[in-house]
Amino acid sequence: MKFIVIVGDGMADYPIEKFGYKTALQFANTPHFDRLAAEGELGLVQTIPDGLPPGSDTANLSVMGYDPLKYYTGRSPFEAASLGVDLEPDDVSFRCNLVTLSPDEPYREKTMIDYCSGEISTEEAAELITAVKNKLGSKIFDFHTGFRYRHLLVWHGAPDDWRLTPPHDISGQKIGNYLPAGNAASKLLEMMELSYTILIEHPVNLRRIEKGLNPANSIWIWGNGRKPLIPHFSDKYNLQGSVISAVDLIKGIGLFAGLNLIEVEGATGDIDTNYSGKVEAAFDALQSGQDFIYLHIEAPDECSHRFEMDNKIRAIELIDSQVVKVIWEKLAQSGFAYSILLVTDHATPLSLGTHTREPVPYAIYRSNAQKNSSTRSFDEASAAETGLLIKEGYRLMDHFMDWTN
Repeated sequence: MKFIVIVGDGMADYPIEKFGYKTALQFANTPHFDRLAAEGELGLVQTIPDGLPPGSDTANLSVMGYDPLKYYTGRSPFEAASLGVDLEPDDVSFRCNLVTLSPDEPYREKTMIDYCSGEISTEEAAELITAVKNKLGSKIFDFHTGFRYRHLLVWHGAPDDWRLTPPHDISGQKIGNYLPAGNAASKLLEMMELSYTILIEHPVNLRRIEKGLNPANSIWIWGNGRKPLIPHFSDKYNLQGSVISAVDLIKGIGLFAGLNLIEVEGATGDIDTNYSGKVEAAFDALQSGQDFIYLHIEAPDECSHRFEMDNKIRAIELIDSQVVKVIWEKLAQSGFAYSILLVTDHATPLSLGTHTREPVPYAIYRSNAQKNSSTRSFDEASAAETGLLIKEGYRLMDHFMDWTN
């Protein structure tokens, strides 16, 4: 049996007036999503446990079969693993975004204009993070270049008392009420303020401004955590598998789970990602002996954070037509017995631009199971109507792997 999980990050949503009070999943044209839901099992899963933040970190831990209440220590350690940064027990890692803040006010009165600096390129970002590292790095503070706007700060011997805010949660808002808090927060805030003076006149940003692009004029520090201890996926499920994603967070979760990472050229973590390349890589891995693939696509989430309604619809439709359709056809022609799990890790409502914690739809299709005959579709309302709810999200993977039922 081959198992493939297809995660459309942030696809779930709330009803939207522009879409005739339908959600993005209801409004989008997704015949292959809907066929999975109609012929297979459809339900809801609570991926975010009570007491933890509704993020892609906690949600994808759940979907991958790990209880976040037991294994979650923070977001950035997963990203550190993806970047090859091995954390020591006394290290705290932080996500270090390159963001665009409004230019004219004192730092604490600025507005979060763009949490991703216009999807700045990795090449440009590397120059900027190097400039920050040269000025602010030390034996205590290490900066590491990541991908596009997503980077890493490691504080050796850091305390644990932190109250930090994801920048994508405060788009369009003044930052004063969301600056770092905690016993040692003044040091992080000082670095953020100094980064503005370093970056505002940097040649990379001056060129971006000339082109009409958002400058990456500040770092934003958040997502703190220490190195977690997670059992290997192969020990839990006796399967060898791989993760395919453009996002360091998902790659890092996969590394801690002992899964293989497959890099795909042109995978960007946004709507312009290489959908077909991801599918080809997934199927090649299955043919070469892998039994499990975790295929993650970030695009719907990024569109939601930027309040891009039409692009979110397009992203969902591209996942349907270029990922689900093609991988399903390839599997059907392969001769493999297979199971497909389609799920959205969490909701990212376009009306809010940030993650929420309500249950989200999932669908399971098994090639060796009797096919249902229904008119169900893959969306929030249809999933709720089935009455199926997996209350502890990490048990979804157990259910998915129990293919004999």
